[in-house]
Amino acid sequence: MEAAVSSAGGESAGELLLRAAALVPWTRYVLAALALAAALLYRFLELHFLGDLLRGLRGGRVSLTFHPDSQVYHRVASKCRSLHGRYLATPWLASPHLQTLFLSISGRPPSFTYGRQLYTVRDGGTIALDWLLASDLEAGDVGTCDGTISKDDSTPLVVVIPGLTSDSSAAYVKHLVFSMAIKGWNVVVSNHRGLGGISITSDCFYNAGWTEDMREVVNFLHQEYPKAPLFTVGTSIGANIVVKYLGEEGENTPVAGAASICSPWDLLVTNRFISRKLVQRCYDRALAIGLKGYAKLHQPVLARLANWEAITSSHSIREFDRHATCVVAKYETVDTFYRKCSSANYISNVSVPLLCISALDDPLCTREAIPWDECRANKNIVLATTPNGGHLAFFEGLTARKLWWVKPVSEFLCALHDGPYMHRQKAQEHDLHSSLESSIDKSPYVNFMEDGMVAAVTNDSPNNGDSLHNEISGEIELNDSMVVQHVQHNQNTGAIQNESDSWADDKNSSEGNAMTVQAHGGSQEQREEPYANKICEAIGPVKKSINQLSRTQGRSVWLLAYIALVTSWPLLGALGFYFFRKRSSNSLLARKLKKL
Repeated sequence: MEAAVSSAGGESAGELLLRAAALVPWTRYVLAALALAAALLYRFLELHFLGDLLRGLRGGRVSLTFHPDSQVYHRVASKCRSLHGRYLATPWLASPHLQTLFLSISGRPPSFTYGRQLYTVRDGGTIALDWLLASDLEAGDVGTCDGTISKDDSTPLVVVIPGLTSDSSAAYVKHLVFSMAIKGWNVVVSNHRGLGGISITSDCFYNAGWTEDMREVVNFLHQEYPKAPLFTVGTSIGANIVVKYLGEEGENTPVAGAASICSPWDLLVTNRFISRKLVQRCYDRALAIGLKGYAKLHQPVLARLANWEAITSSHSIREFDRHATCVVAKYETVDTFYRKCSSANYISNVSVPLLCISALDDPLCTREAIPWDECRANKNIVLATTPNGGHLAFFEGLTARKLWWVKPVSEFLCALHDGPYMHRQKAQEHDLHSSLESSIDKSPYVNFMEDGMVAAVTNDSPNNGDSLHNEISGEIELNDSMVVQHVQHNQNTGAIQNESDSWADDKNSSEGNAMTVQAHGGSQEQREEPYANKICEAIGPVKKSINQLSRTQGRSVWLLAYIALVTSWPLLGALGFYFFRKRSSNSLLARKLKKL
């Protein structure tokens, strides 16, 4: 029995498995290999077509992050249908990498021609401003654009800031420009220095945190077309520049509204992400090649400022920034450059209605860098995120001829323009406004401060006491005045001579609110010094309040006159008591002399 088993089992288990495997047709092995390769490729390319099928091809819902009390959301973003719907990617581009690759290769942009204007900044650099006017599209002339606008034109104007190594010819830029021009808006693309076919004319290059060019362009356009509401849209690195600029300027910007598309937010986090996986390293290498191509266009200037051999040997963005950006822009280290130029550091100071759009599967700008809490804390920001979209792509439809993000941007800007929530640049105001920081409920109340400023203040509610606050702290004309109080004490006669010159105009004085009190007095008895000190202490704030009583509005004049009268009672009481004391002492002395 045992011999039969051993003879039958003379072959090892491995040999038996090989013999059984040989009986399987080779075509099945090919199919299995293809299935395994497809699974690996599906995971490598981060495809989501099967997920879209399971959701019934409805796409992923747009997620919004905003402050609960944000009027920008409740009054503006809530009217944007695209932000409250779903986004479904083009089925044959159901991958962030496929979308991003297709955008860079083709993108299927609309066909039109810009009108070019060259603008020279203060340091001698040249920027190409490419225009597309609504009037040219209305006339049916999409082939040419003269790029001229009347100074009195009130048509909304959009300033577009492209991404890294991109200019006005990029497909995603042309999609946005054409869409806004079709809606009747004028659009200008502010190309980065050295891009758009323009040479570098100074020793300054643009980078991810360089906001000076945008600042000069925005101010220039606002001065040229003061009646045109000014909006701005930034994409990728341009989005980082836009948000950083808005945070730097705060209230003091003519920009009425803005949009940020696929911003990197935190450059340090984004840089570490882009060198983490194999597919991200491919993007890193591709972007480095693009940066080196940009450097070669301006080799004569860049070779003079930095180590040209080190620049050409760069194989990543970080290496290029180390050898070129940090040297030209004078940053100590690459990490220092990334930290100082990250727009996430400036979000809290953004005072302009801002729509931010990001894709959670962005292969370049990771979701890890999105400042969720900072956006939620700022009432002016609405953050919209989608599960898919890639980097600046967001293709939709079977033909992939439209970019989804262009629609919510145009809806947001149009709703903002049609409503009362556009940002208005804060005008330069008198110091009186800056001192009115405290507010009390049930206004108006009077704020009497140490510097002698007397004014009415209101609470923070926009509907409670606005009219009175505007009357008192609106347009105020202060008359320069000087009150000279000369107090002389005479020991022999004991009389007090008080000479005052009030409401004396002094137009040549650099300090209109200055008040000079000159007190000259001889030696006094110790029992008289406390009363003199009381007079000086009481007269100071009264004279300061008198200096503020010249107001244009009648209502505020009477209110402030009442305050001055009330505050003058301590002075009158002190003077009366002092004068009565002197007279009584003199009369008693005279009676004693008569008796003698």
